[in-house]
Amino acid sequence: MTDVLELADVSVVRSGHHLLDGVTWAVADGDRWVVLGPNGAGKTTLLQVASAQMHPSSGYAAVLGELLGAVDVFELRPRIGLTSAALADRIPRGESVRDVVVTASYAVLGRWREEYEGYDSDRAAILLDRLGVGHLATRTFGTLSEGERKRVQIARALMTDPELLLLDEPAAGLDLGAREALVSTLGDIAADPTSPATVLVTHHVEEIPTAFTHALLLREGRIVAAGQVDDIVTDHSLSECFGLALTVSRNGARWSARAR
Repeated sequence: MTDVLELADVSVVRSGHHLLDGVTWAVADGDRWVVLGPNGAGKTTLLQVASAQMHPSSGYAAVLGELLGAVDVFELRPRIGLTSAALADRIPRGESVRDVVVTASYAVLGRWREEYEGYDSDRAAILLDRLGVGHLATRTFGTLSEGERKRVQIARALMTDPELLLLDEPAAGLDLGAREALVSTLGDIAADPTSPATVLVTHHVEEIPTAFTHALLLREGRIVAAGQVDDIVTDHSLSECFGLALTVSRNGARWSARAR
């Protein structure tokens, strides 16, 4: 399989502090990766590099076969689906849900004078239905619950049929029911062989959807472990990553972790 993301000895340094430190990692077409780690581990910074929002201070970073620093990122970014709290904060609260999704076609936030084809509107409607929020199409983004906003953002991320899907803490701030419903939906998306290579960032093993194939553990900007999810989500690796003795258990295709 072709690598859609390739990092080699990537470091990101800000004010003398290493947010990422010598990260070497590859995501192949068809992979579904979960990135786990404590606060400040560098998870969001890793996704900023992967989404061509940030260039590394050193090292080699190629996204969808394009070398960062030698490509027009404004042409590259529409090929990447991204959800994040920072992106959500920029969505106009008065924008209709339909327009939040359809404007991804032009990689803009906030509809202005763009002209959209009927295909765009049809695709937005299909994606909103797939995410279970089709009935909210005419509502404004600011009137939605947090769980509904998360689903709309994922529909937006899928609008351009991306080659790489990046989800930064998609279940953050959700109650138990909303979290479980969203994790189930993400599992369905991951199980679809037509879905793009996916990277999901979270703090919690309970939020790993089914059908995810790989796991990367980060601590203080460095990789603790990376590989097949069954080999990585273990007592030893999670304990090293979070700096606490943990016991990991699995119930069917879902995980949980508790302090010993």
